[in-house]
Amino acid sequence: MSVQLHRAIDILELIESAQEPVGLAEIARHLDLPKSAAHRLLQVWVERGYIEQEQVVQRYSATLKLAVLGFTHLNATGIRDVCHPEMRLLAKETGELARLAVMVGNDKLAWVAEAQGARDGLRYDGNLGRQAVLHATAAGKAWLATMSDEDAARLVLAQGFPDPGKTGPNAVRTMQALQNELQQTRQRGYATALEEASVGINAVAAAIFEGSGSGVAVGSIIVVGPSVRMPPIRIEEIAPRVMAAARRLSDLWPIRRHLDSDLPEQGAA
Repeated sequence: MSVQLHRAIDILELIESAQEPVGLAEIARHLDLPKSAAHRLLQVWVERGYIEQEQVVQRYSATLKLAVLGFTHLNATGIRDVCHPEMRLLAKETGELARLAVMVGNDKLAWVAEAQGARDGLRYDGNLGRQAVLHATAAGKAWLATMSDEDAARLVLAQGFPDPGKTGPNAVRTMQALQNELQQTRQRGYATALEEASVGINAVAAAIFEGSGSGVAVGSIIVVGPSVRMPPIRIEEIAPRVMAAARRLSDLWPIRRHLDSDLPEQGAA
């Protein structure tokens, strides 16, 4: 793969992950590119409709075309068709938001589906398509706990520890604290996050494996809600339901294989 193509993808990923439009100078500085080179690559994305440029200043943001492409692929995998019944059941049983995070590549988790169980009062609504902060989310810790401490540390260090203001007040800040968390997660079979991803938000998650009995974790299923409704004692009550949902989803994986098995054979009526 050419260096130019790598740089083009770097630009797209940088802009897509930003919370607000990004300026040309910031893009060039972040990727260690000359402004002229960054501008040329940006114009290709603009012409193809994946990035849009503000009219007055050179600030760029992602368009919905990238999201549409991603959700089209997501639908093709069958994840929604197979997983949504389990997620709706979990959301109904707990009265909170059930979410699914799946592995992207070999080093990231992204939120891809959810089902809302809260009918009134405080509700937590997530951001589909965003990457999970591995060390500060229950989904991330459930997934990391399926690995060795060395592999988990490598992924967390690659993602980095965000500034304190970008996570909750209780997020771990050291590798030793993370290793302690992962050890507890392995012992009990589920992970928790108590105001670690966001202020006032608690969660519980369990890992999903690629087939029952497999050692390959492909994601996590999580229940998340306001801390006033999900204190630690409530999380202990919810955890068995989350682990049971994770086991059932593991039995359904890989998703594509199960969808294909439901298709009529060629020539069948």
